[in-house]
Amino acid sequence: MGDQQKVSHISYKHNTHMLSNIFNRAVAIFPRTHRVTMSSASGQASVFEEPRIVVKKLLARAQREGDGAVVRRSIGRHELKYLDPFLMLDEFTVTPPAGFPDHPHRGFETVTYMLQGAFTHQDFAGHKGTIGAGDVQWMTAGRGIVHSEMPVGEGLQTGLQLWINLSSKDKMVEPNYQELLSDDIKRVETDGVEVKIIAGESMGVESPVYTRTPTMFLDFTLQSKAQVNQKIPESWNSFVYVIEGEGVFGSLDSSPVPAHHVLVLSPGDGLSVWNKSSKALRFALIGGEPLNEPVARYGPFVMNTHEEIDQTIQDYQHCKNGFEMAKYWKSQ
Repeated sequence: MGDQQKVSHISYKHNTHMLSNIFNRAVAIFPRTHRVTMSSASGQASVFEEPRIVVKKLLARAQREGDGAVVRRSIGRHELKYLDPFLMLDEFTVTPPAGFPDHPHRGFETVTYMLQGAFTHQDFAGHKGTIGAGDVQWMTAGRGIVHSEMPVGEGLQTGLQLWINLSSKDKMVEPNYQELLSDDIKRVETDGVEVKIIAGESMGVESPVYTRTPTMFLDFTLQSKAQVNQKIPESWNSFVYVIEGEGVFGSLDSSPVPAHHVLVLSPGDGLSVWNKSSKALRFALIGGEPLNEPVARYGPFVMNTHEEIDQTIQDYQHCKNGFEMAKYWKSQ
């Protein structure tokens, strides 16, 4: 959930020692949707004119983040630093008292999708809320936010957190939240396939989430021997993250891929997936329209130029231009 990386080729004159204590503690939480349709059928080859296939496969290995938390980072690591417009994907595992204490963000959106347990988020603008298993928080950090994300109750808390870049015209918008409870997330079941539509559209059902950067975020569960064919806008970048089980992605004769792997997909008009195993397969299919803009990032700040990063650090240190309330605020 956190991001300890610094942009290469950037030398900062500022007091980064003070900031590093915050940056190293981790991450954040939580666009116009496009029409995406789905059909399912068992035992058939891909139905697409230009099927998407897997062009890169990475195992998300566990690492420490925040205050005692563990994440499996797939996007935002050395082997896959950026998949436009996606900056980071973490599968996080937290057991109290670990968590993600007060930390800032600017210039992008975070999506937190709880798989197990619950997290409470609070920020310097007075927003506070708790999301449980199956709930989603879609947060637009925009011009600046300082917040905390901490587990609720005992036991293991797990989920996914996705960082989505914002275009230069949207980086300084006012912060905003969209929260969906599990019961409010639209879903469809057919032929051994269930899809939860967090963003975008599948099988003619559309999510109400507004995405500034056009995005699809679909949570699929395929029972044994089921198949799904999901259309994806041809101009978008897309990837799969395997949550549970193992599946065959893109090509019927490819090897099954187990949990905790990220699969970068080739260009094309859709993805076919088969579950050849005896157990259920669960995966997230995520796609987005590339921004095709330069990216400068420093920890939890993502802008277009190094000069904008320098300005952001000054704004945060001096509590101005969006960070005014950071001067006196501390999470409870």
